[in-house]
Amino acid sequence: CIRDRSYGDVFALHELWKDLGFDRALNRALRSGKRKIDVEALVRAMVFNRLCDPASKLGCLRWLETVAMPTMPETVTHQHLLRSMDALMDHCERVEMELAKQIRPLVDQALTVVFYDLTTVRIHGNAKLDDDIRAFGMNKETGGIARQFVLGVVQTADGLPLMHNVHPGNVAETKTLQGMLQTVLQRFPIQRVVLVADRGLLSLDNIRDLTDMADRDGRKLEFILAVPARRYADLVETFQGLSFDEAGLAESSFAGHRLIVAHDPLRAEEQSANRRKRIAEVEAMAEKSVAKLDAQDAGQTSRGRRASDRGAFSRFTRAVAEAELTRFLKADFTAERFSWSVEEDAIARAELFDGKLALLTNAPDLSPAETVARYKSLADIERGFRVLKSDIEIAPVHHRLPDRIRAHAMICFLALVLYRVMRMRLKAKGHSASPRTALNLLARLQQHTTHIGTKTFTGTSRSQPEQLDLFEALDIPKPA
Repeated sequence: CIRDRSYGDVFALHELWKDLGFDRALNRALRSGKRKIDVEALVRAMVFNRLCDPASKLGCLRWLETVAMPTMPETVTHQHLLRSMDALMDHCERVEMELAKQIRPLVDQALTVVFYDLTTVRIHGNAKLDDDIRAFGMNKETGGIARQFVLGVVQTADGLPLMHNVHPGNVAETKTLQGMLQTVLQRFPIQRVVLVADRGLLSLDNIRDLTDMADRDGRKLEFILAVPARRYADLVETFQGLSFDEAGLAESSFAGHRLIVAHDPLRAEEQSANRRKRIAEVEAMAEKSVAKLDAQDAGQTSRGRRASDRGAFSRFTRAVAEAELTRFLKADFTAERFSWSVEEDAIARAELFDGKLALLTNAPDLSPAETVARYKSLADIERGFRVLKSDIEIAPVHHRLPDRIRAHAMICFLALVLYRVMRMRLKAKGHSASPRTALNLLARLQQHTTHIGTKTFTGTSRSQPEQLDLFEALDIPKPA
């Protein structure tokens, strides 16, 4: 009887897990003489499953039968997995503190640029519970209303996830920021934090509260914030006086802070042309309505449904709204006949901002180019969310109990940490493989178990050159 099971991928992940000290961190946090299950091993199995073959908890059990997971209990049941998730949440604070200790040495102590963003995670189930975090809100994936929870992730400029938090699905984004920053300052003893956040998360109104909170601990909080679009009307005069250098950068001041503006002429031309095209399309539709009304009044048409000025106004207003041109095209509702006007001044003001990125910062030593580069790096955390939703498949979630949902989020977060560490190591060694590709290649390295009579023999297949290159790039030993 011969049995083959995937080995290389789970072996590599296990070595990374130990190298990061996550095994010691979980065992310290979850130490209990009463518990009869190996929670660390079961959590590790669920984390690895998310990276190798994301599935439901029952799917995880089936997957465990196909891999040679190091140091696993002989018997694993669905209840074992659920109890290990409950244990995570019973000691949630201790678990997160211990994990932070293991991540802390990887963080630059002198200057930490912290990126923070939120995403929404769809969830199944209609039942209502006390303290339910499943709530209806605007889902970023579908663009519509969905039952969900909100996941926040904090990462460094190098793409290393530091922590995560879970909020009800209808929470206001700005309300999550203060609690996140307080936790970062508590867990990571760094003296200076540069917080980079999108315009939906950080506002001019709550900057003062955040900087005051950091100052109480003797810390220095600085920020890089995209100016909210609703504040652009206050910047018209400032933008008119800007002088851009060869790199398309300019600096001024706004609301008592440094204003950094980056200008992309090609992008500006594209945006302006697209706006003019949409305006022309709506005007062409309006001209057809006028021509039909004029022909009807002249008695030149008698077929079909009669047009009316009221109907023309209605169609025009709807078309303008759908094209998002309400600032530029105005229907004249005071006129007896259907008519409209083009707001050329509004178009000129809009074109003033085309192709421009406006940032506010209070960091005195960051050049305009560095400030823009830091903000654009925020896109990396969005790629992390795509990894969570594609490779790790955090959604949709089938749990209903709040603590089980939080445990699921923590398991997916740990998977993201391993994924990002793999990516950082592969990139540092100049290896072109992505973590997903690397795990697929390593999974071909198998463990063979042969039973002959009462004797059992175990061995692994020969490592191929591309697999050996991956073990070296990941800075882990090859299997014996």
